[in-house]
Amino acid sequence: MEKKTPLYDMHVKYGGKIVPFAGYLLPVQYGGGVIAEHMAVRNSCGIFDVSHMGEFFLEGHDALENLNMLMTNDFTDMADGQARYSPMCNENGGTVDDLIVYKRFDDFYMIVVNAANKEKDFNWIKDHLTGHVHFTDMSDKFAQIAIQGPAACNLVSSRSAYDHVPVDNYTACFDAEWEGIPCVISRTGYTGEDGLEIYLRPERACEMWELLLDAGRKVGLTPCGLGARDTLRLEACMPLYGHELADDISPKEAGLGYFIKMDKPDFIGKQAMLAQQPLTRKRVGLKVTGRGIIREHMDLYVGDRKVGFSTSGSHLPYVGAPMAMAMVDMEYTAKGTVLEADVRGRRVAAEVVATPFYKRK
Repeated sequence: MEKKTPLYDMHVKYGGKIVPFAGYLLPVQYGGGVIAEHMAVRNSCGIFDVSHMGEFFLEGHDALENLNMLMTNDFTDMADGQARYSPMCNENGGTVDDLIVYKRFDDFYMIVVNAANKEKDFNWIKDHLTGHVHFTDMSDKFAQIAIQGPAACNLVSSRSAYDHVPVDNYTACFDAEWEGIPCVISRTGYTGEDGLEIYLRPERACEMWELLLDAGRKVGLTPCGLGARDTLRLEACMPLYGHELADDISPKEAGLGYFIKMDKPDFIGKQAMLAQQPLTRKRVGLKVTGRGIIREHMDLYVGDRKVGFSTSGSHLPYVGAPMAMAMVDMEYTAKGTVLEADVRGRRVAAEVVATPFYKRK
């Protein structure tokens, strides 16, 4: 049975169309529809309930050593209040999940994981910990609200102490307050826009939601659902676990090489990645040139030869065209290469193009 987030009543109050997702009941859209929500984030700002995400605390003398073994990124030089994105791999080089690690201070880290992978991630990390650490699932202690778009940071800053809203991307203020509500404010997001994510106690979530909407009326702050969240991240070519990343897709294949620090002494999956070089496939962007929309898990062909599969796809509102991401054999990844997708038994042409499809100025 699906759970309700602490903001469920807000979604009902504001006309959200509720659907099951990752074990929770969440709005896929509100009355204005996905396109209006998408464009609000690109042009002004939108507000999202992301309370279904997971939050773990890793504390102790050996916390950093464990992070560096579990994750492909390197956390050695992180400053207090900094956040860092990283894939987490299995022994075969496939991806267990991608996540964000926050450093509160030495020997104390918060790990934020994807909703659908909370239990899997917690058990994976727990089973691979060594030394003196304390590992806790704190997911039920947090609600999370995302404010995304070019007006988002000014909106929140206008009613907060100047040092409570982070200035730099991928940083956080752990001891923030907003309108008298204690919270963590992080300059992160999943839309390709500037924005913030706010972590707070579940019992204050509805109060925070209403206060944010009231503060954002002048700039058109718009409640957004899962539909816009997906089209926004797809337009920005941000990977989604289960699509561009999976147990059998390595972060290298997904184009996340920047977040894989092969010069570290070791991490889980490193030896498998070394053995897999050179890559035989990689993630690409596709612009649909035929009639139709290429969605996820559709086979791709050059002539009669299957050369890959789509991982995500949709019509993208800001770009104004149907686009897709795909995992394709290396010899067919050059820009301009023409492929065809099998869309319910009909071939739809597409061209390999540069990514991301949208990039904030």
